[in-house]
Amino acid sequence: MKYEQIKELKKKLRNNTTLSEKLLWKHIRNRQLLGRKFLRQHAIIYDTDGDEHFFFVPDFYCEVEKLAIELDGKIHDFTKKEDVIRDDILSHMGIKVSRIKNEELKDIPTVIDKIRTCFRRNDNDPEFKRKSIK
Repeated sequence: MKYEQIKELKKKLRNNTTLSEKLLWKHIRNRQLLGRKFLRQHAIIYDTDGDEHFFFVPDFYCEVEKLAIELDGKIHDFTKKEDVIRDDILSHMGIKVSRIKNEELKDIPTVIDKIRTCFRRNDNDPEFKRKSIK
């Protein structure tokens, strides 16, 4: 897919956010989670052939932690094979994937703890001391 098409797809995904995505986004946006900046529907390009790009768009992505968060609804019951391939490619790029089932969002503190355990960087890093823009 060409880059302009990827940008349009990301925009479409951000404008059609699921309820689960909205719920988690409330808790991780604006550097609320230990100063980490998360992006919604950010394209991660894993291969390029000329002007054609091959990419994944995780629900949320933290660049500094190299952490992709995927919220798994019922559709993922039928895409397990594709999810494993996707996770493997991202892993080879040094990106950790944290999969959270939509049902888990009933307990937000536990979900936040699960995400926090994926962090690799020291919380005392000055980069994480920036205030949220609330």
